[in-house]
Amino acid sequence: MATLDLRPLSLGELLDRTFFLYRRNFLLFIGISAAPYLILMFAGLAPVLLAGLGRGSRAPSAAQAIGMAGVGIVALLAFLAFFVALLFSMGATVFAVAEFYSGRRPTIRGCLRMVQGHAGTVFGVMVLSGLIAGVGFIALIVPGVYLLCRLPAATPAALIENLGPADAIRRSFDLTKDFAGRAFMIILLTLSMTWAVAALFQLPFYVLIAVTAKQPQLVLIWTVLAQVGSAIGSVLVAPVSTISTALFYYDLRVRKEAFDLQMMMQAVGADPAPPPITGGIPSMFGRDAS
Repeated sequence: MATLDLRPLSLGELLDRTFFLYRRNFLLFIGISAAPYLILMFAGLAPVLLAGLGRGSRAPSAAQAIGMAGVGIVALLAFLAFFVALLFSMGATVFAVAEFYSGRRPTIRGCLRMVQGHAGTVFGVMVLSGLIAGVGFIALIVPGVYLLCRLPAATPAALIENLGPADAIRRSFDLTKDFAGRAFMIILLTLSMTWAVAALFQLPFYVLIAVTAKQPQLVLIWTVLAQVGSAIGSVLVAPVSTISTALFYYDLRVRKEAFDLQMMMQAVGADPAPPPITGGIPSMFGRDAS
């Protein structure tokens, strides 16, 4: 498989490449991203269905209490499983992008296997990133947004360069210096897509729930469908954020470290790179977004 060409990308080209990779490898990225959101869907459906089945029953209060406790335990275990699956999903997506840049064809199983031994590092990066951004948001909203825009390269750096959480955070701050505006645009795009997909897959069912509020059976059906729609939307959107972040990391290394030349020296004799993916939009944020 031909490698992706390594060169500085405009913001538009970076986004073009994100959707290009996603479209061309849709099943790969959906397969990597599906597990955590399916777990979350089933965790959300369990209490809804139990409440619907138990409506109108005359079970003793003690039995009801035991049932609710069981649901709580299952929900807690499901949340833990969701979080672990999310760590593997994010890491596997980053490794998939790295495989494409190396000229290899990644597989779902292979990418998930690469995350073994790194899940704790991804967790550490997420915790530290959350703490740093949280302190910024507590101080003022603007510092929080700025700090958030300096952190996107941390997870790719941790996985691809085999760094610890603290070193990966420092590495991200070094790479994103002067490019926070570009990170902001990537984050804004991801959030916009998330809201749009949520509105598409969930909002109609919430409207139906409000309209049929006096019909419990219909409310149960719409609630279940809303949970399913939420899972479908999350699975569809989740890869975009991680793919764009991984591409952003590579772009920063090309711009600041001539990483394209390093890769060319390592890949002497490999297949030629495909034609550049064109595109791009005029920068609105000066150097940060160019």
